[in-house]
Amino acid sequence: MVWTKQRLNNLFFFLGCAACVVMLFTFDVSFVELWEHITHAGYWLIPIIGIWIVVYGLNAMAWQAIIKGNLGGKSPVGFWRIYRLTITGYALNYATPVGGLGGEPYRIMELSKDIDNQHATSSVILYAMMHFFAHFWFWFISIFIYLALVLVGDMPMTTAIGTILGIIILFCLLAFWIFSKGYRNGLVVYVLGLIGKIPFLKGWSRRFRGKHAEALRNIDAQISALYSQDTKAFYTSLMLEYTSRMVQSLEVMFMLLLFGIDNGGGLDGMVLTYLHSVLIVAFTTLFANLIGFLPMQIGVQEGGFVLSIAALGLSAALGIFVSIICRVREIIWIAIGMALMKIKE
Repeated sequence: MVWTKQRLNNLFFFLGCAACVVMLFTFDVSFVELWEHITHAGYWLIPIIGIWIVVYGLNAMAWQAIIKGNLGGKSPVGFWRIYRLTITGYALNYATPVGGLGGEPYRIMELSKDIDNQHATSSVILYAMMHFFAHFWFWFISIFIYLALVLVGDMPMTTAIGTILGIIILFCLLAFWIFSKGYRNGLVVYVLGLIGKIPFLKGWSRRFRGKHAEALRNIDAQISALYSQDTKAFYTSLMLEYTSRMVQSLEVMFMLLLFGIDNGGGLDGMVLTYLHSVLIVAFTTLFANLIGFLPMQIGVQEGGFVLSIAALGLSAALGIFVSIICRVREIIWIAIGMALMKIKE
C-alpha cells in the first residue's frame, strides 16, 4: 500500500511538472515579449507573487476549520501540513482539466495518513464544496458592488448589462439552493448516482456503490453533520474562503497601480481601484469556471482578463499584461507546490 501511494505521489508530481512545461510553451507571446512583460512588472512581482502566501494561508485556515469541525473540534493535523497540502493541491488543480479536480485525490491520499479514510475524504469534499460555495458568494456580492458603483456614476448601466447581471444573480441563487441541499443531505451518493446514468460508467458506479455503500453513507453523514451541528466551523470556513478572494484582488490592483491607474490617487482613488480589481477578478473567475474543463484553463483566463478589463474602459494591452503576469505567477506557485510535494516532514 505504501508503494502504491508513493507511485501515485510520483504520478501527481509528474503531472505538475508537465503542466509547468506546457504552460511555458502555450503563452500567446514570444519569450522575448514575455521577458519584456516580466521586466516591466519589475519589483511589483514581489507583492504580486507574495500576496498568494496570504491567500493560501486563508485557504489552509478554512480547510483546517472544516477538518476540526468534522472531527468534533480537534485535529491531529498541524497547520503547516495543511498549508503545504493546500499549496500542492491547488498546484495540481491548475494542471488538470474538468474544473481542476486533480488536487482533491492527492489531498485525500495524503490526509488519510493522519486521519481515517472516511474523515479524510469527507473533509476534502467539504472543503472543495466550500471553495466553490465561496466563489458563488464572491460573484453574488460583486454584482452589488457593481450596482453601488453605478449609483455613484462610476460604472455604466445598460439593458444588456442589466440582463447579464440578472442572469448571474439567478445563477448564483440556483447554486445556493443546490449547495444547501448538498450540505443538508450529503452529496457523494447523489453524485455517484448521476455518474451511474452515464452509459460507460453505469456498471462501475453500481459496483462501487454496492461495495462501499456503508462508507459512502458515513461520508454523506459527516458532510451534513458539519452544516447542521457545527455552524461555527462552517461559517468560519466560508468567511475565510471569501476573504481569500478579496485578498486575491490585490494582485490585480498592484498591476493597475503599476500602469499608473489609481483613479486620481488618495484614499478614495485607492478604494475605487481596489473595487475595480474585485470586479475584474470576479468576472474573470466566473468566465474561467464556466469553461473550466480546459487544462490550466488555457486561453480562458487570458480572455476573461481582457474582456473584464476592457469592460471597465481600460486598454486591451493592460488585460494582456495582467493575464500574462498572472500566468507567470501560476507557474511559479506550481513549481513551489511540486517542490513541497517532495519535502519529507
